[in-house]
Amino acid sequence: MVNSNNILAIFLRGLLMGVSDIMPGISGGTIALITGIYDRLIGSISNIKLMFLKPLLKGDLNGFKEQLLEEVDFEFFIPLCCGIALAMIIMAGIITFLLNNYGGFTYSFFAGLILASIVILYKQLDAFNIKAILITVIFAILGYIFVGLNPIQAAHSLPILFISGFIAICAMLLPGISGSSLLLLLGQYEYMINALHKFAISDIIVFIVGAGLGFMGMSRVIKYLLEHHKQETVAALIGIMLGSLRVPMTQIVTVPPESLIICLIIGIIGVVLVLAIDSKSHYELI
Repeated sequence: MVNSNNILAIFLRGLLMGVSDIMPGISGGTIALITGIYDRLIGSISNIKLMFLKPLLKGDLNGFKEQLLEEVDFEFFIPLCCGIALAMIIMAGIITFLLNNYGGFTYSFFAGLILASIVILYKQLDAFNIKAILITVIFAILGYIFVGLNPIQAAHSLPILFISGFIAICAMLLPGISGSSLLLLLGQYEYMINALHKFAISDIIVFIVGAGLGFMGMSRVIKYLLEHHKQETVAALIGIMLGSLRVPMTQIVTVPPESLIICLIIGIIGVVLVLAIDSKSHYELI
């Protein structure tokens, strides 16, 4: 018999993960660590081998059901995903309102979240040597230029949303790395927030499909890079997040000069929030 208390506990953790995932700078993976479900999350993901597709293709529905139940931890994924989805839908409305009415202040908070995440990633470096500095600088410049060119920001076509979901989910699975920060870099953050708020089904489905494939594929690539090239990978991630700061900064500079001190205070609150959350967890990126 399914334990209802256990389901509620997982659902509440999903709510916390959803709130963190939708804000640039806070990783859902970190929340999963703090709340004690990270190992089960990664283990449940790793257990999905898609072997249940074989009996389905052969028309063996009983075999499909048995294999599906063996691979997929529904008791865990259903309440977790429901919590994440509900939190994202609720938070999308709040963030849409804040971006539309207090854009500079909201982006100041995002900038603080991202800066704190950079500090967290820095702690994952084995040594901050010349090689790490060069990689960080190169990727920061590339990220900064990419944001300025914004080759895909104007395009919110379904293929672009698919790619964005594919990329963002890989970061969301790793503690200390925010998928929403990458969506900011890709110029898709505000668009997807609005899509969630307006419940644009086609956009959301395509994004989720891209995320699902990234979930199964690129997460393994990132794991390989962290296992075999951790120093270079973390340095590159730091650079990318530094480059992505161009997005909030372009919004912050539009704030009246007399309000800049408020932006600074809000940014500091963002930094403190993320560092306080991270202080509750102890982890290594592989």
